[in-house]
Amino acid sequence: MGKFKRYLFGFKKYSYLLWLRITHDIRAKYKNSFLGILWSLFNPLLQMIVMAIVFSKVFGRQIENMPVYIISGRLIFGFFSDSTTGSLMSICVSAPLIKKVYFPKYILVLSKITSSFIILLISLIDLALVMLVTGAPITIYALYAPLYLLLLYIFVVGCGLILSTLNVFFRDMEHLYGIVVLVLMYFSAIFYPVEIIPVRVQQLLIFNPIYHYITGFRYAVYYGLSPDWSNIIYCVGVSLAFLIVGIVVFKKNQDKFILYI
Repeated sequence: MGKFKRYLFGFKKYSYLLWLRITHDIRAKYKNSFLGILWSLFNPLLQMIVMAIVFSKVFGRQIENMPVYIISGRLIFGFFSDSTTGSLMSICVSAPLIKKVYFPKYILVLSKITSSFIILLISLIDLALVMLVTGAPITIYALYAPLYLLLLYIFVVGCGLILSTLNVFFRDMEHLYGIVVLVLMYFSAIFYPVEIIPVRVQQLLIFNPIYHYITGFRYAVYYGLSPDWSNIIYCVGVSLAFLIVGIVVFKKNQDKFILYI
């Protein structure tokens, strides 16, 4: 209990620094951009339009309201990809700052993920607009969408802590992770229906946590159905497991970072 209070006090003490880092990350992302943060609205829409045009000829008959199907998956996976890639390099790129002044290093990871999460929340406007334009029904089950977003955020924090730690000691992670993200994207059913792939391949999707978050989110906003409780339990378990492992791994190795960055 005493340790928990110290961690809580430490987080509160550096909360202002966290907010500064979040605003810095958002500004840096759109620095020298004419549209600035508006790109967080236009980018998902443009990608959705391109993917809908390309894949509608292939999967158009199997997927009803393809624009909503694509953008609902694209937003979830886009957040995962951007936030984990950013947190992966967050410690190494901040080496000069870490060497000059002491502060909790998890702030760097948390700021990258939280700034991406804020952009995700802004991008949800795109989802609402696409659903409105295409006449997609909005049911009461859409209230479950924030639950999946929260669980996804917790999962990504755990991933970010693990990845940022690994990258300090194994710099090849920066190159390998791009391939990992690409593989995960194709195994997340973002632009194709799961039913068209062989059963053996479908079983591989089970081992991809992002697929489960996308599926749960789609149940809420795309299908408009009551959530699958086994899916919720899975997402809760994975989120907490990755968060606990991430905290343990990061805490155990953070004092060694200064020797490797």
